Amino acid sequence: MGIEDDIERAKSSSSPAGPKITFRQAIAMGEYDPKYLATFAEWLELPRHTQFQYIREALENRRSHLMTQWAEISNFLNFSKKPELKEGLKNIEEQWKKLDDDREKLYLEYSK
Repeated sequence: MGIEDDIERAKSSSSPAGPKITFRQAIAMGEYDPKYLATFAEWLELPRHTQFQYIREALENRRSHLMTQWAEISNFLNFSKKPELKEGLKNIEEQWKKLDDDREKLYLEYSK
């Protein structure tokens, strides 16, 4: 049993009523996708400027989380003897790149 199994179980057991976390928790966890945030009722009531401010906050939170993950992996003992850790760093760096790309797209979208 791996992480994939846990994710599938969580998906199948979640109710169709909506997310299990609050809007503020989602922002704190770095969820910045407007489509996902639109699943929260309070998002739909916010003016566009305020929505963008929450997106900016979530982007920064996500960057901070990725930086922390990268640092934690980099600081494992015997890093040189564990080549699989390099793959973890590569994955985080790819997420950073996606975050930067998404940031640019969202800034352009919300500047209209």
